[in-house]
Amino acid sequence: MILLGACAGWSLITAAVHDGRPEGVLLAVLAVAAGHAVGRVSGALLPVAAACGGAAAGLALAVALPGLSAGPRYADPLGHAGGTAALLALATGAACCAAWATPVPRLRLVLRVLAAGIVLTGAVLGSAAGFLASAAVLLWSLAVGSVSRRGVCLLGPAVAAALPAGTAWALAGGALPDGLARVLEGRLTAHRVALWQDALRLAGRNRGFGVGPGRFGEFGGSAPQTLAADGKPHSALLQLATEQGLVGVFLCVAAYCWVLHALWRSPRSTPVALTAGAALTALAALATVSNALSFTTVTVGAGLLAGWATARPWAPDGVEPRP
Repeated sequence: MILLGACAGWSLITAAVHDGRPEGVLLAVLAVAAGHAVGRVSGALLPVAAACGGAAAGLALAVALPGLSAGPRYADPLGHAGGTAALLALATGAACCAAWATPVPRLRLVLRVLAAGIVLTGAVLGSAAGFLASAAVLLWSLAVGSVSRRGVCLLGPAVAAALPAGTAWALAGGALPDGLARVLEGRLTAHRVALWQDALRLAGRNRGFGVGPGRFGEFGGSAPQTLAADGKPHSALLQLATEQGLVGVFLCVAAYCWVLHALWRSPRSTPVALTAGAALTALAALATVSNALSFTTVTVGAGLLAGWATARPWAPDGVEPRP
């Protein structure tokens, strides 16, 4: 709560310095906090049913997202793809967490079939990122079933989150070899890379307080105006660096590290904690190269999954819950 409060407070400070619009950041912080609170309560009372219901809801929202987000600000080529992929990854993680939480073998099989169905939904929707992210979460969940030392395994998600963040920053700064840069630019689109380059230039000139929340779109750059119309660089890391300076980046990274620490100390089983860590890492990677965190459904889903994976199972007074 201290970290979330610091994120909200710093957005207000940088908004006051540069007359910014912190409403988007405040809404995201509120969505994560509310989702986490609901996840902790529902995960304590209904550890299987809550996560299963969340997986089904995430799948339904991922399918309906283009209809819910109709409008020019979510038009191709940057659009809602990141939000769809993030919802699929979170839904897969929730289904896998529910599968590990249930002691009934048949129900566990059904829930894993649900997770596999979510992965295939990504392919049907044409979301390559969603398919790959959800497939990685499912495979990781199946692989950690016999793991006992979760602390060492949680280093894997941490490295997996750092790689795309460092790559995106290096690509925007022109620090990658030409061949690799051309390949990545072809996959990510030149429009997105141009936005990142604009964001990095602004961040370099405003390292302290940034340019203010919600003000990236007000500054001209090399990116076509039709693609910058939503006012976002389509990278959470570079957006924070541009609009809130290095302190904003530090607070975001600290929040992610605290989630990994909470999963390490979680009273839930190790497969549940590691599965949630993989799903949240997939979200972090997608947010690095898209506007996934701009969707309230995604931020609420992240809070819910973290809450389910760190909830302490409820037991009547005087009765110790089973490990």
